[in-house]
Amino acid sequence: MAQQKTNAARLLDAAGISYTLVPYEVDEEHLEASHVAQQLGEDLDRVFKTLVLRGDRTGLFVCVIPGSMEVDLRVAARISGNKNCAMIHVKELLPLTGYIRGGCSPIGMKKPLPTFIHESALLWDSIYVSAGVRGLQICIEPQTLIDFVGAGLYPL
Repeated sequence: MAQQKTNAARLLDAAGISYTLVPYEVDEEHLEASHVAQQLGEDLDRVFKTLVLRGDRTGLFVCVIPGSMEVDLRVAARISGNKNCAMIHVKELLPLTGYIRGGCSPIGMKKPLPTFIHESALLWDSIYVSAGVRGLQICIEPQTLIDFVGAGLYPL
C-alpha cells in the first residue's frame, strides 16, 4: 500500500534526505505519544512529540521531546531566550503551524520556528516524529533531522 506523501516528506525528498514513512492506527481518543509507540511496537523514548510554545520575549518556538517526557517550561524558556513560556492553545496550532494536534511535525511548518530537539535523540540510530498527519510517522536519523530543521539541543 503506497503512503501518501505529506508536505514534511516532500521537503525531505527535495533535500535528498533519507527517511522512512511508518503508518500506524489512529485512535481519536488517544493521540498521545504512548499510543503511537504502542502501535509502532517501539520504545516510548524513541517516539518524539512536537510541542509548540510561546515565549514572552521571542514568540513561538518548538520543542521536540521524547514521548515519555513532559516539557519543563523553565528549561524551555531558558534555552529559547525567554524568561517565561507556555504551550500554545490547541486551537492556535493549525493556524500557526498548518498542523493539527496529533499530527504536528517539526518539518514543514507554515513558517520556520526556532526548534529545540531533546539531546536524548542522539542516543538512537533513528527516531520517530510526526509526518504531519495523524497516522503517519517519519523515521529519521536524529542528527539529520537536527541539521535539516536547524535545531538547537534541548538539554538532558
